[in-house]
Amino acid sequence: TEGLGKLPKVVLTSSHGSEAELYLYGGCVTSWKVGSRDLLFVRPDAVFNGQKPISGGIPHCFPQFGPGPMQQHGFARNSDWSIVDSENVDGTPVITLELKDSSYSRSMWDYSFQALYKITLDKKTLSTELKITNTDKKPFSFTTALHTYFSASVSGASVKGLKGCKTLNKDPDPKNPIEGKEERDVVTYPGFVDCVYLGASNELYLDNGLGDII
Repeated sequence: TEGLGKLPKVVLTSSHGSEAELYLYGGCVTSWKVGSRDLLFVRPDAVFNGQKPISGGIPHCFPQFGPGPMQQHGFARNSDWSIVDSENVDGTPVITLELKDSSYSRSMWDYSFQALYKITLDKKTLSTELKITNTDKKPFSFTTALHTYFSASVSGASVKGLKGCKTLNKDPDPKNPIEGKEERDVVTYPGFVDCVYLGASNELYLDNGLGDII
């Protein structure tokens, strides 16, 4: 369907009632609803013009996370992805997007690659899987992330599952993070936080302060 800024948008609807929306520009999931409430957040000032990355939802960081030799977070989040597969498995929609190298990507990162992004919407889960294949004749290295924005009430939000992790506290000096160890069972956010957790477990629990546990 046509989304904001007339950009192509895909709507996934599960027979169980959950719903998700994603834009082919940036391969960005912008909405995930279980019931009536959207569990993802898109910034009010997000731009849908096909020029700037969409600020919110689940943007891609590839082939670079953060700052580096190319633009912040790489080029995948402001490139047009294409649909290569879609199916419905017992009421559960599954869609696969593809991004390949182009003159635009090669102007920053001169490699041939294929990125496949599989999104599965179930009754109470949204699963994402990103697979990168080197289709070049030379090796390359990359970093990647799915940079999720969750809807939350910051005063009530908390995360479980980080106890024991090594931490890199980037506040007050982002260039010289302070090493530490997380001792709390439940991490809360009483003020500004910019902290990296190393070796986190595969399952973390976010209480968004709005009545949902993710």
